[in-house]
Amino acid sequence: MALGFIKKVFTFGKEKPAQTAPDAVEDKASASELEAGVLTSGASDDLLADLPLADDPVLAEEMDTAGGPSPDLVSGEAETDASEPAIADAADLDMVPLELLKAEEAVEQDDVVEHAGSVDAPAPTFHENPVQPADVSQGVISDAADSSETRAPIALPKGFATAENVPAQPVAAAPQVKQTWFQRLTAGLFRTSSQLTGQIAALFTKRKLDDETLEELEDLLIQADLGVETALRVTDTLASERYGKDVTGEDVTKIMAAEIVKVLKPVAKPLALDLSHKPHVILVVGVNGTGKTTTIGKLAAKLSGSGLKVMLAAGDTFRAAAIEQLKIWADRTGSTFLGTKLGADAAGLAYEAFEKARADKADVLIVDTAGRLQNKAELMAELEKIVRVLGKLDPDAPHTVLQTLDATTGQNALQQVEIFRNVAGVNGLIMTKLDGTARGGILVAIAAKHKLPVYFIGVGEGIDDLEPFEAEDFASAIAGIAR
Repeated sequence: MALGFIKKVFTFGKEKPAQTAPDAVEDKASASELEAGVLTSGASDDLLADLPLADDPVLAEEMDTAGGPSPDLVSGEAETDASEPAIADAADLDMVPLELLKAEEAVEQDDVVEHAGSVDAPAPTFHENPVQPADVSQGVISDAADSSETRAPIALPKGFATAENVPAQPVAAAPQVKQTWFQRLTAGLFRTSSQLTGQIAALFTKRKLDDETLEELEDLLIQADLGVETALRVTDTLASERYGKDVTGEDVTKIMAAEIVKVLKPVAKPLALDLSHKPHVILVVGVNGTGKTTTIGKLAAKLSGSGLKVMLAAGDTFRAAAIEQLKIWADRTGSTFLGTKLGADAAGLAYEAFEKARADKADVLIVDTAGRLQNKAELMAELEKIVRVLGKLDPDAPHTVLQTLDATTGQNALQQVEIFRNVAGVNGLIMTKLDGTARGGILVAIAAKHKLPVYFIGVGEGIDDLEPFEAEDFASAIAGIAR
């Protein structure tokens, strides 16, 4: 009987599921029956004394539902409850033979096989690795998925569509509005215009036009780099029309714009090319940093784009970057490039370029030169040498001598034009870097003093940022007047 008690405590074979609180009550009753059965069968006191005592496993729920634990039994005393018969053998201990458990497990497996066969599908395959999922594609679950895939399509009423049938709407890209040339010119001269017009408006706020006001306006225009001649023209016109009357800043800017047009109109000319001379030689000169090489590239783009055959000669032999930059522009514009080693004689390169352009029947030859300071006599002498060499090949060469001017230099540009004009025979100007400067009025002063043609002006680094000079556009942009 003691062996049966041990088997009851340490179960063998198939494990039972975890018990709930009510099941614990039933186990408590079974334990009471077991204890009573042991005592009834005549177990000795020594056997009970040898058994280890465990803590009382009674839960609070069991105390409420089962009426508390059974009373302790005195040695040799048996329970007198007639409703609970004494345990006579192992069958009363709810012990199931091992053979019976194996037989029940075999029957359960047969039931699973029969159930799988009833749906005409193979039994699901379970992997040995418990982490991996079972191959449900061979079981009943896969069969259910197949049945949903073969489902007939639903016919939706008119005006409806399934998500997969709705065509994806392309996202329309925001249209890029290209600015006109006048808009870009106005943006480039914004600092010059805003500073000038702001000072004029502050000067003519509720004030009559008198001598003192005219004198202040003249000083203001000179400080804006418009030049003395242009300042006098504006004040004289204003005095003849509005002296002694109330004048607003808008009235002054309109008169100023009209006078600027009068100064710039005679110098706003197109660059004339004599294509009877092949090649027509354009020599580009200027101080360091005025944008000569970039300007040459933009001119080549315009000329080659119109179908002319253009050759570029890298005459700035003092800077390796200038040679490389000009070669890039030649490749970009489809022009022929001719260069030499660093430090070579620029006059010799000009001679070689002219001979090659004549042999290739090029329409235009543009020669770059090194940036030279106008106050360095020896550097300016090298420029004179280039002009003499070209003149020996063609008495009229160079046919056009362009000087690039940096608008940010202000009054220094006046001196630069005078020196280069005497040395290289400059006969045309290109004003660059008008964007972002507050000194764009210097072009008016140069035009008024030197009367040289202004062919192009630039407001940026792009090819389209170099455009022919228009007097009306420039005057309106510098005066802040919309067109």
